[in-house]
Amino acid sequence: MDVTALRRETPGCAHRVHLNNAGAGLLSRRTLETMTAHLELEARIGGYEAATERARDIEETYALVAELVGGKARDVALFDNATHAWQAAFYSLAFGPGDRILTGRSEYGSNVLAYLQVAQRTGAEVVVVPDDEHGQLDVTALANLIDERTKLVGVSHVPTGGGLVNPAADIGRVTRSAGVPFLLDATQSVGQFPVDVHAIGCDMLTATGRKFLRGPRGTGFLWVGPRMLDRLEPHVNETAASVWDGKRGFTWREGARRFGTWEMGYAGVLGLGSAVRQALDLGLDAIGERATALGAALRERIDAVPGARTYDLGRERCAIVTAKVDGVAAADVKAELTRHGINVTVTPPEQSLFDTEDRGVHPLVRLSPHYYNTEDELDRAVDVLTGLARRGQPR
Repeated sequence: MDVTALRRETPGCAHRVHLNNAGAGLLSRRTLETMTAHLELEARIGGYEAATERARDIEETYALVAELVGGKARDVALFDNATHAWQAAFYSLAFGPGDRILTGRSEYGSNVLAYLQVAQRTGAEVVVVPDDEHGQLDVTALANLIDERTKLVGVSHVPTGGGLVNPAADIGRVTRSAGVPFLLDATQSVGQFPVDVHAIGCDMLTATGRKFLRGPRGTGFLWVGPRMLDRLEPHVNETAASVWDGKRGFTWREGARRFGTWEMGYAGVLGLGSAVRQALDLGLDAIGERATALGAALRERIDAVPGARTYDLGRERCAIVTAKVDGVAAADVKAELTRHGINVTVTPPEQSLFDTEDRGVHPLVRLSPHYYNTEDELDRAVDVLTGLARRGQPR
């Protein structure tokens, strides 16, 4: 991987130390040019006409996303964000009194709120699977909790508030054996390291374009496995989702596009396709190896600073690193890093509800390097943390 060339083709690298890839990765020049070219085409000939002219490239985005996760194009639906993609899958399931939704302590906050809403509405029960000794979802406990009442296992592959990687393939083996649907939120994992729906064994997978894929904001996707398709009833119907029979009925369209909507921002769709193609060209194995190594290096450096420590759980960890500096609020640490031109963010407690209940460590400072970052940039961030730790407060 030619990091120097990749940085040269990433305009943002010239201006900031970007350690907020778990929030939004930096666009590459070719993705930026793909998007601006389409916007210029829309301005020149019209939005509908531009979509028609670029129809083949738009269609190719479905195939590229499918290749990225190991599926087929017909099993992919595109969305304006990962949350809507996840909701399209989750709210298509039917729940009733006594049904159980099993999830983990690291589940994303918006997903948890949806579980709670459905539980209140239907009488279903939300069951939190305990963690194992490494702080990841306990697969043995999951297997013991699954019974005839279990209608869904929903898990965040990588949480928003930490660097652990949940054992998705082990979870998939359990759910397949039990015949229970498995919805994997891969928002933080797709683009960061290889993710294959068949190797994992999930039935539904959702992700975003804007994070480690380095695509534009306002993009996301849903993959639905063929065996799951007819078990779901899309909770929204419109002209892209179904075909009117000419009377008072309709039939769902083939494949996962029955979950999508007709209107899309095609500049974003094409930008997503460009970003996915770049990830595939670089190779997800190579991306994952470098990103994980940078995360480990940053974690080691922070833990070596007196007065600072990291809080990432899991036997397997990724490029997301969460930390605190003694005596300094997370928001103040972020502000000081920002003052030095270093992009990071803070983990709000409401985005990690069950983890907050269990550990009570949030808010944390979240630093998330990617393959185009350098070790020198990690050192610059750690130097700022070291100065804060010595003073016990920001300037």
